[in-house]
Amino acid sequence: MAIAIGIDGCKGGWFYFHLDDGIWTFGVEQTITDILSDVPDGAHVLIDMPIGLKERGKTERECDLAARELLRPKRHSSVFPAPCRQILNMDSYESASQKNQKVTGRRLSRQTWNLAPKIREVDELMRRYGQAKDVVREAHPELLFRGLAGGPMAHSKKTREGFTERMTILQLFESDAKSLIATAFLTHGGYEVARDDVVDAFVLTICAQHPARLKTIPENPPTDPKGLPMQMVYLTF
Repeated sequence: MAIAIGIDGCKGGWFYFHLDDGIWTFGVEQTITDILSDVPDGAHVLIDMPIGLKERGKTERECDLAARELLRPKRHSSVFPAPCRQILNMDSYESASQKNQKVTGRRLSRQTWNLAPKIREVDELMRRYGQAKDVVREAHPELLFRGLAGGPMAHSKKTREGFTERMTILQLFESDAKSLIATAFLTHGGYEVARDDVVDAFVLTICAQHPARLKTIPENPPTDPKGLPMQMVYLTF
């Protein structure tokens, strides 16, 4: 089975799980390159961060709109509108929000603005290393849970009920999920990583194991002006 890596942004930088021949490892790195610099050919990486950004057009990315529809009625708000590429190097929220509105027709949320440095980091990686397009793909954890469970989660991931709901799903696909997630959170939880970051990275890794079964939304994804696909992938059984 291919090497599988799931990556989620966190307070300490980037949290990841790495699965190779049944051996799970995890950690926190400050940059995305620190995680991917030694990834061998044939590895498959899923990351919860936009890949492929619009530079014009008064509509959102098709994948954001489609994911939101699939997650209604309760989890759709977890899919935030990806920003336009032009705002990534701006240093003022207000200026960036105005630029985003001019380019896309909508202002930036504070959540999106706070993620801009990480979105820029991923964008630069994908543009600098052409082979990254064959290795790293965008996925949204809530969409992955929907695919594994056959429907959207009923509870927010930040609640006790939501954590239990997601753990029930994960343990169907990895019997050691509970202990692996508990150990990872015990090691890095608190200042570096939130518990839901650990859970999200875990489901990304679970799904990255099955690259041939991953489906894309939209089915025929467009590319952005830099040639990056604007898509999300998810797994169904």
